[in-house]
Amino acid sequence: MIVRMWHGEVPASKADAYRNFLNARAIPDYRSVEGNISVHILERSAGAVTHFITLTFWKDFESIKAFAGQAVEAAKYYPEDRDFLIEFEPNVIHYEVVGHS
Repeated sequence: MIVRMWHGEVPASKADAYRNFLNARAIPDYRSVEGNISVHILERSAGAVTHFITLTFWKDFESIKAFAGQAVEAAKYYPEDRDFLIEFEPNVIHYEVVGHS
């Protein structure tokens, strides 16, 4: 199993709206791809900025390619992200899950 981790920052004033967007648009998109096991959105407030981490769990890299394309290390963004994100980090990080219960 592979975890795909993405990080983004939004102004704190837009955190509620971005959270709603992620739940309404991004999570269903991830879940629609065969091989996606689960999606977890983490949120942390840090003053004027709110950090979001998206952890998606996948069966294998072929499943990730079905979602993200051949350049699996490249972050995938939605057009709506322009309304929220402070910057666009170019890459995601993948981890192999080596233990769980």
